[in-house]
Amino acid sequence: MITMPSPDWRETTVRRVLRLLDRPARSGLGVITAYRDGTVTLRSNRREGGYTFSDTENGYQEIRPGDLVFHALDGFAGAVGVSDSHGNGSPVYHVCEPAAGDDPAYLARLLRHLGTSSFLATQAPNVRERSVDFRNWSTFARIPLVLPPADEQRAIADYLDRETARTDTLIEEQQRLIDLLRERRGTVISTAVARGLDETVALKDSGLPGAGPVPAHWEVMPLRYTMSFQEGPGIMAADFRDDGVPLLRVSSVRTARSTLEGCNYLDPDEVDRRWSHFRVDLGDLLISASASMGTVSEVTEETAGAVPYTGIIRIKPGCMHKDFIRWFVVSGEFIDQVDSLKTGSTIQHFGPTHLAQMRVALPPADEQRRIAAYLDEQVAKIDRLIAETERFIELAREHQSALITTAVTGQIDVREVA
Repeated sequence: MITMPSPDWRETTVRRVLRLLDRPARSGLGVITAYRDGTVTLRSNRREGGYTFSDTENGYQEIRPGDLVFHALDGFAGAVGVSDSHGNGSPVYHVCEPAAGDDPAYLARLLRHLGTSSFLATQAPNVRERSVDFRNWSTFARIPLVLPPADEQRAIADYLDRETARTDTLIEEQQRLIDLLRERRGTVISTAVARGLDETVALKDSGLPGAGPVPAHWEVMPLRYTMSFQEGPGIMAADFRDDGVPLLRVSSVRTARSTLEGCNYLDPDEVDRRWSHFRVDLGDLLISASASMGTVSEVTEETAGAVPYTGIIRIKPGCMHKDFIRWFVVSGEFIDQVDSLKTGSTIQHFGPTHLAQMRVALPPADEQRRIAAYLDEQVAKIDRLIAETERFIELAREHQSALITTAVTGQIDVREVA
C-alpha cells in the first residue's frame, strides 16, 4: 500500500468512500461501456461493431453522468472512470457515487493507478489469466485507499485533467505526423515505381486500368513475363512432424529476411514424393497472399529448401530485378491491380491466378536498379522519422503515466506546481 504522504491524508477503504448504486435499466437509453483508457461513455460515441447486445438487458442498470463506474473484470487494466453519458450498463459494472464529499474524478484516477500498477491484483482472491475478478462488491469494497482532503482531491483531478489534455493533444499531433509520413512513404514508392525518377522524361499512355501515363521507353507487358510465381501447397495438420523439412508460415515472412519462426515440419520422404517442386531456393522472394501486404521476405540460408505453406507466394525474378520487385509489390500500382482483380470476391487474399492477369510498365534493368536504390534511401529516411515519432509518443505516454502516479499518491503537491 502507498505510504501516507502528509498528516492530513487518511487511510480508508472503498466501502467508506463509495456508495453502490442500484438503479434499474431504463428503456430507450443507449449502452454505456467503461474502456481501459478511463473513458466511460455511450458505445455509439466510439464504435458498436464487435459488441454483443442484449435484447432484454437482463440485469443492466442505469448510469448517469457523473457516476463513478468500475468494471469488475477489467478494472485492473484501467477500465474505471466517471461517466460522461446517460445510459444503461452491464451488471458487471459497479456504479457508485461518493459517500461523503470525496471527488469522483480523483477516486477514478486513483483506482486506475491501483489497477495499472498491479496493486488491485493483490487484493482479489480469484486472479485469472488477463483478468482480476471484483464482481463481488464486498471484495471490491475492502480495497484500502489513502486519500487527501476533498479540496486537494479536486485540485489533483483538475491538475491531471489539464496536464493529460496537453499530453493527449501532443500525442494526437504526433500521430497525425505519423499518418502523413506513412502517406508520404506510399506516394514516394508509387511515384518512383510508376513514373521513374526523371520528371522531364517523355510519357505515353500505359493502357493499364486506373494507371496514368508512364515513361515512353518503358515496356508494358504481362507481369508473368517479368517473374515466375507459385503459391505454397495446402498441407493437412496430420502431415506435420516435430522435425524434418521446415514448412514456412506467414510468421516466417514478416521481415526482410525469412526465418523459421512459427514454422511446422514435414517428413523429408513425403516432401520428396509430394512437394519437392515447392521448395524455395536461396534468394527467392516470399510475400503473403493476405490482404495485409507490405513486406517482401528473401529466402536465406536458414530457410532455403523449406516449403512455403498455402497463403505464401514464392517469386523468382526474371527480367524484373529482385530489388525492383521488392518495391513494386508494395506499391499502389500493384495493390490497386490486385484489388480490382478481386472485385466482387469474398476471398481476402490474392494468388497466382490474380498475378497472371496483371500487367506492368517495366523500366530497363539499369533504371530498375537506380529506382530501387533511390527508394532504399528515401524510404529508410521516412521510416527513421516514423520510428522516432513513435518513440516520442511512447515517452510521452510514459511521462503521463508517471505524472498521474506522482499526483494521485501525493508525491508532488499539485497546488504548488499550479
